[in-house]
Amino acid sequence: MRQERRALANGAHIVVGTPGRLRDHITRGSLDMSSVRALVLDEADEMLDLGFREDLEFILKAAPPERRTLLFSATVPKPIETLAKRFQKNAVRISANMGTRQHADIDYRAISVASAERENAVINVLRYFEASGALVFCATREGVKHLASRLGNRGFGVVALSGELSQHERTRALQAMRDGRAQVCVATDVASRGIDLPNLDLVVHADLPRDSEALLHRSGRTGRAGRAGVSVIITPHSKRRSIEKLLTLARIKAAWMPVPSAETILQRDRERLLKDPAQGPLNEEELGFAKELLPRKARSKSRRRSFAKTRHTGLRPKSL
Repeated sequence: MRQERRALANGAHIVVGTPGRLRDHITRGSLDMSSVRALVLDEADEMLDLGFREDLEFILKAAPPERRTLLFSATVPKPIETLAKRFQKNAVRISANMGTRQHADIDYRAISVASAERENAVINVLRYFEASGALVFCATREGVKHLASRLGNRGFGVVALSGELSQHERTRALQAMRDGRAQVCVATDVASRGIDLPNLDLVVHADLPRDSEALLHRSGRTGRAGRAGVSVIITPHSKRRSIEKLLTLARIKAAWMPVPSAETILQRDRERLLKDPAQGPLNEEELGFAKELLPRKARSKSRRRSFAKTRHTGLRPKSL
């Protein structure tokens, strides 16, 4: 608090703070609101859900009536509309959604599994998509610890993110994702807002989101800035109807798929290997695949040579 009061006393163009902290500074007289020209509420819907309504109204009343007020929110529920009508004049609502379909750059998938197979399903989904960056959501801090430990034991580069971590620990975990030291982040809903990981191609809902808004916020961590992304919802068999209802409320269509099998994952690995051949010596499994592949490539090369010869004469080989 002392450092913040000194910084405010020196003057600032922009002040960023939580509602409770800003109210405290206003009450103490260390934050002078008389010259405020613009007041921005980011994640406005979430702040109301967290019980900051009284603090927000105090701050809004302390600001000059002629200031500009901007509310940013991924969703606009009734409390946000009420707040806007009360504290904004001639407000213009701007929608930044691209196109008409919600989260058009996100491919939604849904998987129904037995409850006991949930963790195995998460592992197989991560292996199947093999994303450069993946975010796995759990409902509780204990769930985050357990799943992160399980994934780490299976060889994934993983970090955990939850509300019990300090800001320094959160920053360090996110940096590990950004510089490629970790490929998977297991998190609570604390990571569903305000986090931008540029290489995040996959979101996995290991535990079901509490409502349609939580589903949209979680999934919105991928498919950003024109990049495509995948959001996979893993649900117990008993909750399938609930998820279908949730998707309807969110106006999202998801393709139901089975849990990727070992054979399917190996096939995907082979496809990836063909598109981006691995460097260095081959292991026994890769060597066997190469031996299987070489004769096919040799036949393909022979056909191309035959076609090149016949093209000179204007004839086409019967095999083509």
